[in-house]
Amino acid sequence: QVQLVESGGGSVQAGGSLRLSCAASGGTFSSYGMNWFRQPPGKEREFVAGINGNGAGTSYRDSVKGRFTISRDNAKNTVSLQMNSLKPEDTAVYYCHAEVYGSTRTTTYWGQGTQVTVSS
Repeated sequence: QVQLVESGGGSVQAGGSLRLSCAASGGTFSSYGMNWFRQPPGKEREFVAGINGNGAGTSYRDSVKGRFTISRDNAKNTVSLQMNSLKPEDTAVYYCHAEVYGSTRTTTYWGQGTQVTVSS
């Protein structure tokens, strides 16, 4: 069982920055794919950024490329999302997500979410 706890959300004006962190416990963190998703008000949950186990591979949704950076610290079992040049459309509940790869299946885990509000 993997537990994920996010922190770092809050309110900021457009153009500002926030850094989200997710602390993981349980299992072998360095083997997990880690992602950030978000759910804007009244919309479906969407992928924001992902990073592979050793941190060498990352991916982003187009609308955050160049503004957001995902990183991980396998020694501390944490994954972070640095968000710069925030826009009102980035307002959402942000969720940490883990993909645990087994021999026959992949199990996914979610954090409880943290609110990010960007005002214009």
